[in-house]
Amino acid sequence: MSKILFKELMHNIYNLKDVSTLSVGPMSTNVIRACFEMAQEYNFPLIFIASRNQIDLKKYGGGYVNGWDQFDFVNNIKQIAQEINFYDFYICRDHGGPWQRDEERNAHLPIDQAMAIAQESFTADIKAGFDMIMVDPTKDPFVSGKVVPMDFVLDKTVELIEFCENQRKTLGIREISYEVGTEETNGGLTSTEEYDFFLTELKNRLNKLNLPLPIFAVGQTGTLVKSTIQAGRFNFTNAKKLSAMAIKHKVFLKEHNADYLDDASLLQHIPARVFATNVAPQFGTEETRGYLVLCSIEDVLFKHKIITKKSNLHNILLNKAIKTKRWKKWVVSEHISRLSFDVIKQDKVLSDEILQIAGHYVLNDESVKKEIKTLFKNLDKAYIDGERYIINRIKNSVRQFVECFNLHNSLKRAKN
Repeated sequence: MSKILFKELMHNIYNLKDVSTLSVGPMSTNVIRACFEMAQEYNFPLIFIASRNQIDLKKYGGGYVNGWDQFDFVNNIKQIAQEINFYDFYICRDHGGPWQRDEERNAHLPIDQAMAIAQESFTADIKAGFDMIMVDPTKDPFVSGKVVPMDFVLDKTVELIEFCENQRKTLGIREISYEVGTEETNGGLTSTEEYDFFLTELKNRLNKLNLPLPIFAVGQTGTLVKSTIQAGRFNFTNAKKLSAMAIKHKVFLKEHNADYLDDASLLQHIPARVFATNVAPQFGTEETRGYLVLCSIEDVLFKHKIITKKSNLHNILLNKAIKTKRWKKWVVSEHISRLSFDVIKQDKVLSDEILQIAGHYVLNDESVKKEIKTLFKNLDKAYIDGERYIINRIKNSVRQFVECFNLHNSLKRAKN
């Protein structure tokens, strides 16, 4: 039996009134598996939101998540679903659009080339069976440090939704949903006036072309992720106003950058009617921290001669994480991004911070995987299941959102 359409399920859950939904960045296979186990245990719809840095066509380098493209991603998720025996999952594109891969933005690709690549990536999303696509033209390397003009965002959003709909119909694929945003999600608050203007204009343009309205419209609620902390502050008043504005336009408010929020902030999401929230780096960081804990246990086992040789995971993971340079967009202080490898390595506090920020980016590296395998074998000699510890640690992090968003049994309730 086919799953209910994503937009229909979202409407059903919204009508429950006492639930907010969680969308998860698929930072690794362990994160995916942990989320499947949580969704099965708590009976809530599992929503994965993959950025183009995480999952994309192999001709453009694939993604840092296992090197998967869209088809690998979907096939592996289906395999895990079968193993867990849970099938109410939805696969979505997060931040699809021009210059949404770091390499494209750093290379300052011209607009025509960036749009062509975005369209090719969207086509693969649709063919692979993604349920929702975020159309996001809010990055532009040629206006670095400035807000991308609203007209540009509107023009490209409509152009890309029209492209995706034409592709979907040509391929004979059932209806998909869309997510849009007025601005790059880099902190601060979206003004209700700007949000209203964007949604009004977008709706008018889409209606003229007989194109579907998006299901989600991203609005900034004050949240901002930096390093491994929540550097922003959730603003209840602004979030509630944005949500009411979204409903007026028959869409739902979507929040990004909700990682590391405390319970008090998360519990406010339901009364503020923040219906959908993205979380990604937090779960990757939890996995990395889990490996660091296990490395410390390995040190104890070696000291007491329970094992004869340690893995070199900590050192290799640290070196690889620093060299990715992907941590640069997350660091709080601008000057840190200009420091050399050697300077960072000599600063234990800074290098540890960067490891926790960027460790998950290199989990697919062959040398890292080899050391993880050695680590797990060593722990097994002391009857410690390292892999299970990692998965359970991630589950504990996910559980905070499940409980604060009242997701328990939301799937069953939405279907009744």
